[in-house]
Amino acid sequence: MTPTTTPAPAHRRPRRTLAPYAFLTPFLIPFVLFTLVPVGYAFWQSLHKTERTGGTFGRTQSVFAGFDQYAQVVKEPYFAESVLRVAGFALVQIPVMLLLALVLALLLDSAVARAKRFFRLVYFVPYGIPGVVAALMWAFLYDPRLSPVVDLLESAGAHVDLLGPHAILWSIGNVVTWTYTGYNMLILYAALQAVPGDIAEAARVDGASGWTIALRIKIPIIRPALVLTGVFSIIGTFQLFTEPQVFRSISTSVTSTYTPNLAAYSLASGDNYSEAAALSVILAVVTFLLSFAFLRFTTRRQG
Repeated sequence: MTPTTTPAPAHRRPRRTLAPYAFLTPFLIPFVLFTLVPVGYAFWQSLHKTERTGGTFGRTQSVFAGFDQYAQVVKEPYFAESVLRVAGFALVQIPVMLLLALVLALLLDSAVARAKRFFRLVYFVPYGIPGVVAALMWAFLYDPRLSPVVDLLESAGAHVDLLGPHAILWSIGNVVTWTYTGYNMLILYAALQAVPGDIAEAARVDGASGWTIALRIKIPIIRPALVLTGVFSIIGTFQLFTEPQVFRSISTSVTSTYTPNLAAYSLASGDNYSEAAALSVILAVVTFLLSFAFLRFTTRRQG
């Protein structure tokens, strides 16, 4: 009698489930409504311009202009000046801020550190202060008519106009550094908590000093966190707006086109929405390209 064999079951494709999409929904809905839709509308508006028909008292209508608005923005003198100003600001301020954040994070993570919770809170408090309030507070400290800091510097023989045209950019940089160092420090400190303690302990047994452990072990391990804070800083720097806007009210050194973001705001305030939208799109593209280039550079160096 010939034995019968049961045919092997056909390969079953895994059943798809909607559960992952359900978990993503709370993020996707606000992201689409408050990010993708505004960006898409800004791009659409940048391709149109408003024209008046029928003379001075005629009606206005929106007409397709292609990339004319982009060409107009790029040709404006303030465009190159504001972009180069922010780029120079980023080249100095970002490394200084991240270096301070890294040093503070390493100090908090060291074995001899005491009152870690207290100092984490102290370092993070400036980030919790609203940007306008922080800028106003520092503006008071910079104002030569009111500032005790300026009086102290002048009594020591140092005559520095912190709101003058040569120092105002770095005065703004000091405010930004003071505000965001603690935020970046917290990211780096959290990354340091993931470093296995036995690695540092083994290095310490072998005679490595604390700084050697930090430079040779901890910093290389938390390099992804350093890259992350670098990308966040690049994005935030090219969105520089609050501090220049506040300082503009107390210093003539800050113009309405001092930064690209401030220039876009000024254009929109003057009802030139199409040109403001074009400038915003250009700024978004430049920020993306710089962030992407930074990621590629750091990834290649790490490889």
